[in-house]
Amino acid sequence: MINSRLKEERTRLGLTQPIFAEFALAKKRTVQDWEKGVSSPTAIQMEALSLKGVDIQYICTGIRSKNLSEIAEQPETLHFDFEGKLATIVKVFEEVLAEAKKHLPPKAKGEVIEALLMQAMLNHKIPTKEDIYPILKLVA
Repeated sequence: MINSRLKEERTRLGLTQPIFAEFALAKKRTVQDWEKGVSSPTAIQMEALSLKGVDIQYICTGIRSKNLSEIAEQPETLHFDFEGKLATIVKVFEEVLAEAKKHLPPKAKGEVIEALLMQAMLNHKIPTKEDIYPILKLVA
């Protein structure tokens, strides 16, 4: 799950929790909560981590992203704009939650967002509000 992959990625980069928290624009306690599965990072925090070399695709999906040199060598391969799609999915999901006047605990939010991202990767299509409402009925 996301919590164990966050810790694994932090460790891979040789970062302490305080440094990882600084990179994520968060507090050490927040990183501890992420790693325990109590909460999940926001899209803004994930973007900040990606700018420091953290493999966000791996954290969310368990699949390592290709590095840029591999992508450049294979231009015919479609590259999944992970960070852009993740930010869009989070935005649309938050809009649906607000419209439906629903609240989910952070862990549940992270799991739904992870599922929506996997769906987007498999279908090569960002889920719409209409796609998200049936999922929300299952989890809320």
